[in-house]
Amino acid sequence: MPGTIRRPALAASLAALLTFSCLSLATAQPLSSPLDTDGVIRVKSAYPFDQTIARIKQDVAAKGIKFFDEIDQAKLAGDAGVKLRPSTLLVFGNPPLGTLFITSNPNAGLDWPVRLLVMQDENGDIYAAYTDFAWIAQRHRITDRDAQFKMATMVVSSILSTVSAR
Repeated sequence: MPGTIRRPALAASLAALLTFSCLSLATAQPLSSPLDTDGVIRVKSAYPFDQTIARIKQDVAAKGIKFFDEIDQAKLAGDAGVKLRPSTLLVFGNPPLGTLFITSNPNAGLDWPVRLLVMQDENGDIYAAYTDFAWIAQRHRITDRDAQFKMATMVVSSILSTVSAR
């Protein structure tokens, strides 16, 4: 019964990852538990929309992380005749780290590279949201990359600490 032996190890790994991802090590504080939000971590920004994006992109570059794309979803919606509050998707990552998840399960390519959504809510508040890495590990049943998931969590938390409301 190999599956029954792996489940306790998986549960312990995920518990450790969730604990780690919710810690504040001088990093951004998520607003809610990823298990309560289908794995989505939201961090409130202390800055206006455009400045939030600029600060995130600047920190990504300063860390030597590859920036892949910026997708202005509000513009795309407007071009289609749909009204949408400001919403921009930033895509970035560190291929030597992120591609390891894909080697564990090719379906993890659905979640890599990292996607971070900067959005404005109905009250005018700005948030950055991303998929929790422990949630990704659980989703793709990746049990052999704990250290790498912890590193990814530390990096995205550090990036978001440059914009998070204190």
